[in-house]
Amino acid sequence: MAKSLILLEGHRSIGPLYVKAAQRRGLNPITMSTDPTQHGYLAAEGIETVQVDTNDLDAIKSVYSRLKLTHAIAGITGFSGLDESVYVTVGKLCRHFGLPGPDPASIEQCHDKFVQRQLLAQAGVAMPYYRMATNATEVESAAVEIGLPVVIKPVVGSGSSGVQICRTVDEVAEHTRHLLGGRHIWQSPPRILVEEFAQGQYFTADLMGGRVVGIGTGDFGPPPHFVYREYSFPAPLTDEEHARIIDISLSCLRALGLGWGPTNIEFRWTKRGPVVIEVNPRLAGTPDPQLIHLAYGIDLVDEHIKLVIGEECDLRARHSRTASARFLVPDRDGMLEKIEGANRAAAIPGVAEVKMYIHPNTPIVRKGDYRDLMGHVIGASPSRDQTAALLQQAADLISWNITPFPLFQNT
Repeated sequence: MAKSLILLEGHRSIGPLYVKAAQRRGLNPITMSTDPTQHGYLAAEGIETVQVDTNDLDAIKSVYSRLKLTHAIAGITGFSGLDESVYVTVGKLCRHFGLPGPDPASIEQCHDKFVQRQLLAQAGVAMPYYRMATNATEVESAAVEIGLPVVIKPVVGSGSSGVQICRTVDEVAEHTRHLLGGRHIWQSPPRILVEEFAQGQYFTADLMGGRVVGIGTGDFGPPPHFVYREYSFPAPLTDEEHARIIDISLSCLRALGLGWGPTNIEFRWTKRGPVVIEVNPRLAGTPDPQLIHLAYGIDLVDEHIKLVIGEECDLRARHSRTASARFLVPDRDGMLEKIEGANRAAAIPGVAEVKMYIHPNTPIVRKGDYRDLMGHVIGASPSRDQTAALLQQAADLISWNITPFPLFQNT
């Protein structure tokens, strides 16, 4: 009997990577989800699913116990979109059933960005100045105390949802009204983090089991939002800069009680050096895993699955290349009429993947977060300049047409 890997919930980009990696290892992936139909790749690939309320820990335990009667279960892991509580649930399930997994208490305190900040501050980790607020008056007060510009974000959340840089008092008030006025979906009682805007180049470190595997760099679109435009591995760093990011990354793990499995840490290199923007106790979503695989020859998804099923991972680099991703981002709201040129872009030597997240006849309403991305192009080559050139060549071949929504007037 083939052993089974339980995957809690799903994810549009990283979910299929876990399914395929499990199958390559001879494992049978089984997805538990509140609504399996929302993850289209499950039906498309004929993946076994079980419908269960993934917010109900006892219900999941019951389903798992029933599955054990007919399946040899090798391990449990999971992922989700905006609701990161699934990672805490995974940790609790692993503890309950004696399976390899993360410490749920460490994961839980890490997902609360305010608690995370407090723990990092106690450990002397460099971070932006910050305050926590629960109402508009407290937000305004914190912004004045820290000094504009500030970044305002929900204490709990992911994907840059609800995150915005505010350069004036009016922008602070407007974004606070957006967050507290019913337009933002809160996963917990509303709490807002007000932070100093850390100005400097963005870097990201991907770790597995307490070891830094790769350090990348990225760029964002225009403010006030933080919508990714491009990602590259490895980041162009001196040996000293590389060592500083590794050192602060390991300090984060110790401060937060992490170290088992994957971690992703985001930085800005400021006048004070590298400061920690956020520690994510999970594997970063695409395209990080693909870029690391292309740049170093290390498959982070597969290595994570090894840990989940009780095996040792192998994080030795197989080669050294430059891998980059360019995101396709709309410049307006409206109806996406067509996308052309993806196949021609994919045929360019060195282009590893061209993926569209949406299809023609889809309404585009920009949210200022990860949901704005329409697709990506990934490429790799022996040099940074060569990779940049082939990505530009591929992106130039892809075009789309967005027709503005009609304006309706009251008569």
